[in-house]
Amino acid sequence: MITFDKKYLGLAIFIFLIEVVIAFFIHDHLIRPYIGDALVVVLLYCLIKSLLKLNVLIVVLFVLIFSFAVEFMQYMNIVAKLGLQNSKIARTVIGTSFSWIDLLTYIAGAAIVIIVEKFYSRDNLFYEKDD
Repeated sequence: MITFDKKYLGLAIFIFLIEVVIAFFIHDHLIRPYIGDALVVVLLYCLIKSLLKLNVLIVVLFVLIFSFAVEFMQYMNIVAKLGLQNSKIARTVIGTSFSWIDLLTYIAGAAIVIIVEKFYSRDNLFYEKDD
């Protein structure tokens, strides 16, 4: 179950760097709120797959549940409740405003993962093959 996959780690690092650029340098109405949110699902997926040999759908489902949980914590104003409202990093990483549309962007990110894995992976989406 525990593994090290260079391909997924490389993708995770690459997507993380893109997310950093988006978070700190792009302040538009398309890339930051929508593309960035979809990419975070792909980033978390790649990070988990770089460390654990699990099937695609299990990891996608876990990442979606985690992403939804973070979004609902934003609804509960968790940054302020933790006393981190003055931390730009906390506000950027955790977020400060709930949006139903963000939930859709997370689903879009999950769909991207499933589509890419279906076409580029030899593994079945429902189970991980033993090597």
